[in-house]
Amino acid sequence: MAFDNRDRLLARLEALEAQAAAGGGTERIAKRHEDGKLTARERVDILLDPGSFLEMDAFVTHQCDDFGMDTQVVPGDGVITGFGRIGGRAVCVYAQDFTVLGGSLGVAHAGKICKVQDMALKVGIPIIGLNDSGGARIQEGVVALSGYAEIFLRNTLASGVIPQISAILGPCAGGAVYSPGITDFVLMAERGSHMFITGPDVIRTVTHEEVTKEALGGAALHARTSGVAHFVTPDEQGVLALIRELMTYLPQNNVSEPPVLPTQDPPDRADPALDEIVPTESSCPYDIREIISRVVDDGRYLEVHQFHAENIVCAFARLTGRTIGIVANQPAVLAGCLDIDASVKAARFVRFCDAFGIPLVTLVDTPGFLPGTDQESGGIIRHGAKLVYAYAEATVPKLTVICRKAYGGAYIVMSSRHMRGDFNLAYPTAEIAVMGSEGAVNILDRRAIDASSDPGAERKDRIDAYRERFANPYQAAEWGFVDAVIRPRDTRRYLASALATMGDKRDSNPPKKHGNIPL
Repeated sequence: MAFDNRDRLLARLEALEAQAAAGGGTERIAKRHEDGKLTARERVDILLDPGSFLEMDAFVTHQCDDFGMDTQVVPGDGVITGFGRIGGRAVCVYAQDFTVLGGSLGVAHAGKICKVQDMALKVGIPIIGLNDSGGARIQEGVVALSGYAEIFLRNTLASGVIPQISAILGPCAGGAVYSPGITDFVLMAERGSHMFITGPDVIRTVTHEEVTKEALGGAALHARTSGVAHFVTPDEQGVLALIRELMTYLPQNNVSEPPVLPTQDPPDRADPALDEIVPTESSCPYDIREIISRVVDDGRYLEVHQFHAENIVCAFARLTGRTIGIVANQPAVLAGCLDIDASVKAARFVRFCDAFGIPLVTLVDTPGFLPGTDQESGGIIRHGAKLVYAYAEATVPKLTVICRKAYGGAYIVMSSRHMRGDFNLAYPTAEIAVMGSEGAVNILDRRAIDASSDPGAERKDRIDAYRERFANPYQAAEWGFVDAVIRPRDTRRYLASALATMGDKRDSNPPKKHGNIPL
């Protein structure tokens, strides 16, 4: 009898495994494929190293009998959870299964996600969420909402302790959007990814606006305008591949080091082409990415928020094999001015790097904060203060290169010596001053110019004199605010040497519960 019972239990296990693997059934899986979508299990298989996934709670089911739910019981309850490896390093993962009740979140579904979140935090490994859900499970009422609250709480407690990555691979609506909104990085696919608080139908009813899902919450909107999406790719396979690439730059947690990758790129490599990139005329644009690609290892970097607030560039790269975070003004867009979106984008990136021990390299070329009534009424003071706060609070190594313009408050903000910058360099083309020469002369010498017999020539002479006296790096160097004035070709050598010296440095902040960043 014992042998027969063992066979019967084994058969039951095999049946449950088959049910869990089948998700919502062959017809719904086929429909997904017809729509060009992957299943949750296919996504996990692509994301993780082959054969590394160990599933948890595959047989969990909901306990709701209302509204016909007793006939819709599927092992796993619409979400796959477990742990595996990316590039040989452990991660936790959950993937919502749209073939099961539209991936809707009920209390059992939420409990599975919370359990894997708890494991990730306890062990100290990143967690990756593959979101594809119609929202809260209406049939379960308020308990479904409680599930969201439990997830949000864990997102918040894990923030700054382990990397949290969210991929939006289908709908993500209502309260569900706040979990990705708390995590460190959000990735979306151009085809099929949508995020919004209220969908087009609700908006049509309440405000009588006609809007499509794409215009309301598609990848293009969130990558360019709202800034919700940090990365966007054409399809979900691209999203999964990009997560794997992103992971190569990140540590497992806030007390471990990011992976160091071997490179054949010499640390003392000089690049004469750098001498020609920054125009001598201060009003001429150029692409700061040309400097980035010529300084970092093998010319490779991963830009964050590439299409949002393009007047500043944030990117992960490597220098002598070590991960660095780059923040760089972009003179090719808005002359590199700091505006509301650029300040928030850079502040968020600086705080992530600081939380996870990633050194910061700042490339400066900005005439200041963007003027205008829209910026002032939009709160540029409050939002610009976020960037001030982020740099001032950061305790990781901070290396700065002033390439050209560094005027006024923007000079201070962009990781200057006065913001605990550790090693500050300047090109000979650097202009470090309270303001641009033209503006300064208009204020200081207006009466003398107006009284001149040749105001145009007088103005030009005074601008040239101001530029010669102030708009250069040498006064700052005399005061020790700049540690060295260097030839651009030597940028990599100086930064590599400084990073090797200061790579383990940490500043300290006063003991406190937490600061009050001007949110």
